Amino acid sequence: MKKKKKGLGARAPKRRKPASANGRALQRRAASVARDPAVKDDAKAEIRRLKTQLAKATARIEQLQAAADTDFLLGIPNRRGFERELGRAISYIQRYHASGALVVLDVDRLKPINDNFGHAAGDQVLKAIVAVLSRQIRSSDVIGRLGGDEFALLLWNLSETDAHAKAVALEEDIDRLNFAFAGSTVATGVSAGVVVLGPHSEAARALADADCAMYVRKAQRRHEVQPSNHGTTS
Repeated sequence: MKKKKKGLGARAPKRRKPASANGRALQRRAASVARDPAVKDDAKAEIRRLKTQLAKATARIEQLQAAADTDFLLGIPNRRGFERELGRAISYIQRYHASGALVVLDVDRLKPINDNFGHAAGDQVLKAIVAVLSRQIRSSDVIGRLGGDEFALLLWNLSETDAHAKAVALEEDIDRLNFAFAGSTVATGVSAGVVVLGPHSEAARALADADCAMYVRKAQRRHEVQPSNHGTTS
């Protein structure tokens, strides 16, 4: 049987060209550098330097993230930070069938205080309210500032009855605050709206529902008899 001749267009297999003298020298140089302890030490030092820079950059990013999520006056989460915490909480509640409550609080009579005594007085009132709220919640709970005179609380493991009782207790504690500005004694207060969080909750809807409940409560408080030592009105 005759062997078939290769066609005119067939290509012969390529043969590896022997390494040139320069190529062999470069290979030997690379191998020598790789074995050089000084080169290895330099590489390790560079790696350590880059890791240090990365750690600093990561820490800086975390600082900026925290600043972006924190109210600069009160040192608590701002609206963005609180909404982030609320979203995480609802995800946890949905996954592990936990319970919680959202309380939205609006400060009563803050505008007259700002108008009559200045914003520094209003800031003092806000700080005092945050101090009261912070004393009345647990370390696992979250307090945030949603806006100028509006706050929110994320309270874990509370039934609806307990959540409403807590909201009333907070209103009563803050009603007892008194402030002296320019020779006048004034008082403030908060109106609290409550929503229970469950497996079907959604952050934006929960905030909207708690906000509506707060305005209903504010209307109720306007018709309640206010203590006689209140120097301003709603």
